[in-house]
Amino acid sequence: MTTVIAIVSQKGGVGKSSFARALAREAAVSGVRVKIADLDTQQGTSVDWHRRRLHNGIEPVLSVEAFSTAGRALASIDQLDLLVIDGPARTSKATLEIARAADLVVQPTGASADDLRPAVREFHALTKAQIPNSKLVFVLMRTGTDAEEGAARDFLSEAGYTILDGSIPERPAYRRAQDAGYAVTETPYATLNKKADVLIQLLIDRIT
Repeated sequence: MTTVIAIVSQKGGVGKSSFARALAREAAVSGVRVKIADLDTQQGTSVDWHRRRLHNGIEPVLSVEAFSTAGRALASIDQLDLLVIDGPARTSKATLEIARAADLVVQPTGASADDLRPAVREFHALTKAQIPNSKLVFVLMRTGTDAEEGAARDFLSEAGYTILDGSIPERPAYRRAQDAGYAVTETPYATLNKKADVLIQLLIDRIT
């Protein structure tokens, strides 16, 4: 049976595709048959990243494909253990379709109020549409100081949602790695790789 994880966001620039790529990469390294379904038909961010990865000969080779709807992505899950849906860059009517199809809905968010408030509203809208709270998980991305991360974690917890321990901080090395087709767990820096890997493994642990 294929596990479906949807990565969604209310706004762009919060690390949605970064998280989807890293999740797929770490799953593949563990021997999981995984595909990223890129539903951001306007941006195609994960598809473009995949082309860079192939061009640079980076292993493992990942399966990344663009789809116009969640339904079409779900029709492609034969022979897969895990489907990672990289949702549209902003909320759309497709978000609810994606959430209903997923076993887990992950929303990356930054630590600023401009990121956190819309993110909470997004999950509130999904729960109002009868998506179980137990399916909704926040991950903190592009964080700064420990104090900032702690305040963001408190805000999300008070809103009634689960937040994974750990975070992926804002670092130029993560951007440079992805520009070359690597995931945020594949930078030249072991400390940064471990920071990202811990967060990814916590999510993997929730679905295994």
